[in-house]
Amino acid sequence: MKKIFVAAFVVFAAVFCGNIFAAEDLELKSQAAVLIEADSGRVLWEKNSESPMAMASTTKIMTAVYTIEHADLNETVTVSKNAAAQPRVKLFLSEGEEARLKDLLYALMLKSSNDAAVAIAEHISGSSEEFCRAMTEEAKKIGARDTVFETPNGLDSGDHHSTASDMALITRYALKNETFREIIKTPSYSFETNKRSYSLTNADRLLTEYQGAVGVKTGYTGKAGHCFVGAAEREGMTLISVVLASGWGAAGKANKWADTKKLLDYGFDNYKTEDIVTEGETAAEFHILNGDKERAGAVFAEGMKLPLKEGEKAEIKIENIEIEAPVYKGDIVGKAEVYISGALHGKIDLISAESVERHTFKYILEKIYNKWLEMTF
Repeated sequence: MKKIFVAAFVVFAAVFCGNIFAAEDLELKSQAAVLIEADSGRVLWEKNSESPMAMASTTKIMTAVYTIEHADLNETVTVSKNAAAQPRVKLFLSEGEEARLKDLLYALMLKSSNDAAVAIAEHISGSSEEFCRAMTEEAKKIGARDTVFETPNGLDSGDHHSTASDMALITRYALKNETFREIIKTPSYSFETNKRSYSLTNADRLLTEYQGAVGVKTGYTGKAGHCFVGAAEREGMTLISVVLASGWGAAGKANKWADTKKLLDYGFDNYKTEDIVTEGETAAEFHILNGDKERAGAVFAEGMKLPLKEGEKAEIKIENIEIEAPVYKGDIVGKAEVYISGALHGKIDLISAESVERHTFKYILEKIYNKWLEMTF
C-alpha cells in the first residue's frame, strides 16, 4: 500500500468551571510525587517523579497483583521459618501454619503484613529472591522504567527502589484487576488458618477520610520515610497519587496524608474528563488508487477520553491518506495523533468504514478468468 500524508487538524476544547488554582501553588512536603488520571495515564502534576527512591510497603501493590495473576488464590500456603521470622508489621504467623493464599493477600494489603508477603513469595516462586526477579520483569512489561524489587514486602534491601512515576503506572495496571480492587477497598476482614483465627482492619485512612477513595497502600521504612499510593474516583474520573519520602516520625506521617489529599484535590478541582473521540466516529475520508471508487470513509478504531483543565485544548492531527486498492472494511489505513498543549499524548488507529475493490483492467480480467474457472470446474 502507498500512503501519502498531508497534515490536517481537528480541535476539541474543554469548557468548564471549577475551583481552579495553579499547579505552581501546590506545595508538598514529599520529596517525590506524581498525580495521574487512571484511564488515560496522563500526568497532571509531578515533583521529582522520575527520581529513584525507596518505596517501602507500597511494594506490596506489585506483590498483590502479581500473585492474583499468577496463582490460584484458593491454594493453601504453608508458612516457612523464614516467613514467620519477618519483622513487624506482621500477623505473627508461625512456622508450619497453613493459610489460604487469598486470605494472606488481605493481610498483605489491609495490614501490610511482612510475614504474609514472604509466605506468598515463597509459595509462588520457591524463594523471595526468585519472586522479586519475576516481579521486576513483570513491572518492566507493564512499562516501569526504573524499578527493582529485592524484597516482596518493601523492607529496605540493596537496590530495592522505584520512582513515583513507576509506582503510579503499576497501580494504574493493578486497579484494572477487579480482585485487587475488591481487596484494597475492604474495611475489615476475618479468616482462619489451621492454628488460629485473624481479624483485620484496613489501615488505609484515605478510605474513611476522602470522598470517593478507592485505596490503595501505605508504607514506611527507615530509608524510605513515609510513603503512600492513593486512588479516588469522582464523576467517572479516577486519579492516582503517589507520595514518596514525606518525612519521618509523626510529622512525616501527617505530611503523607496531607500531601495525598492536596494532590487529589488539585486534580478533581482543576480537571474534567472530556470525550475526545468515540469508537466508530467518522474521522476523515481517504483517497483510493485503482479502486472501484475514489474515496472511502475512515473511522476511529477506539474512543479516547482525556482529563483537561479549563482553557486546555486537545488537538487531533489526522493524516490525509492515499491507499492503493483493494482495501477492506476494518483495515487500518492510518493513525490520528492526539496532542495536548502541543505535546503528543497518544495515537489512535483509523480503520476503513467500507470495502473497496481493486479496479484495473488487469485485475478485472483476472476476476473474470477466476470466475470462469469456477463455473467450468
